Amino acid sequence: MSYKVRSLRVDEWPLAKALRLEALRDPVAPIAFMETHESAAARPDSFWRERAERGAEGASGAQQIIAEGPDGEWVGTVTVLMEEAGTTDWAGMPVERLQGHLVGVYVQPGHRGIGLTEVLFDAGLEWAWSRGAERVRLLVHEDNARALRAYRKAGFTETGVTTTLGPDPGERELELAVERPGPESDR
Repeated sequence: MSYKVRSLRVDEWPLAKALRLEALRDPVAPIAFMETHESAAARPDSFWRERAERGAEGASGAQQIIAEGPDGEWVGTVTVLMEEAGTTDWAGMPVERLQGHLVGVYVQPGHRGIGLTEVLFDAGLEWAWSRGAERVRLLVHEDNARALRAYRKAGFTETGVTTTLGPDPGERELELAVERPGPESDR
């Protein structure tokens, strides 16, 4: 695979903004992301610069990882948020141990199905493990079959925890997680 996977650099915020806006136009965006294209596009550049600063190379609380295609175009991304034990996460769920939380997963349609999601996840997991995370988790809408397949293929399993995040209390988000590998693992 001739893709380069790496952490975002602070000065790349315009590219991160463009990729996020593209992701929010995806047909599954209404159940995959917690914001609309319209609300994100209306945010000032200062928001995007600050977001990049919080998740750029060298940051400790979050890391945005991007995938560059063979021509240098950004074709995928994932962000890892570190969550401290004893706190509450962005969704209002209690955090019981140090963990990473994958959010903002997106791969362009023309680059799906080739293992790029797994490569992005591997980079995110390695970053979280290097910060002492005991597990890495994510939330996915129960009707997002494409994402569920990709996450399961990458080794995430359902924990049994569910929550509702959107306006419809009948729609559920499923928690999937990967536990930190033991010392015998080659990961």
